Amino acid sequence: MKEYKILYEGELKVGMSGSISKRISEEDVDTFAKVTGDYNPMHMDQEFAEKTQFHKRIAHGMLSAGMISACLGTKMPGPGAIYLNQSLRFDKPVYFGDVLVATVTVEKIDQKAHFQIATLSTVVTNQNGDKVTEGEAQIMPAKRD
Repeated sequence: MKEYKILYEGELKVGMSGSISKRISEEDVDTFAKVTGDYNPMHMDQEFAEKTQFHKRIAHGMLSAGMISACLGTKMPGPGAIYLNQSLRFDKPVYFGDVLVATVTVEKIDQKAHFQIATLSTVVTNQNGDKVTEGEAQIMPAKRD
């Protein structure tokens, strides 16, 4: 079995953070549309998009949100964490070729009866440092057997 870096319940501390990055491609957008069924012409039709305020196709906002999920599940706190909820605000459009960085930071840890709930700030920025997506997530860290 592959070894994973995991922060278990009790190991998370306020201020810890993790990040992942990815260049967004036209193929990413096309694949996302196929998987989700979201064929909004804003994302799929250049001729349509040229007549909008963005003047070209943009990526689905949920692609950037998916990067937050990937960061939580692979970097901070890593495999075994349970994603409980997420608030999101889409601040700026994402264009093909943009390099996004999703960063999650532990803001608060609450101890419930038999488990912890961690609240994390979630921010996705582009190559210019502009926030494209931001919000807050709650997760349950993995427990050791």
